Amino acid sequence: MKRRGFLGGALALGASPAAARNVMAEHQKPLPMLSPPITDGAGRSLTLADFRGRTVLLNIWATWCPPCRHEMPTLDRLQARLGGAEFHVLALSIDKGGFDIVRAFYAEIGITHLDLYLADQLRGMMAFGVVGLPTTLLVNPQGREVARKVGPAAWDSPAAISQIQRVITKG
Repeated sequence: MKRRGFLGGALALGASPAAARNVMAEHQKPLPMLSPPITDGAGRSLTLADFRGRTVLLNIWATWCPPCRHEMPTLDRLQARLGGAEFHVLALSIDKGGFDIVRAFYAEIGITHLDLYLADQLRGMMAFGVVGLPTTLLVNPQGREVARKVGPAAWDSPAAISQIQRVITKG
């Protein structure tokens, strides 16, 4: 068998269609999840169980995190494009400053399609196994984690949309 060199492999990877590459690392089988208490913008207490029945892109972020701030518009555009009965972007802030700082940030950068969600920083990071921000989990309609990414991404890119749509279709 002929071995492909680094450059050949890199060129082959670069030549593959963007939609074929996963943005998030998918697990071999869906993983069970814990859920810390989540508060929505109306002050209601929720858990991930409240989102069962639809695919959720759970993004754990904070306003003090520069990569988080940078990717928020892409999450807003993703929610505008795919959000509905089958899919929801749950942008979960772990800001200690509460909803006021998150609302101000949304207004500052023009976020209009994402709902407000907040969790206690320590409880949120521990429950979701967060080791860095942003951390994004793709959760199937049964409430299980099917994929994870640590670090920012272009969530409205063709590759991200394609991967998310495959999970929505699998149900």
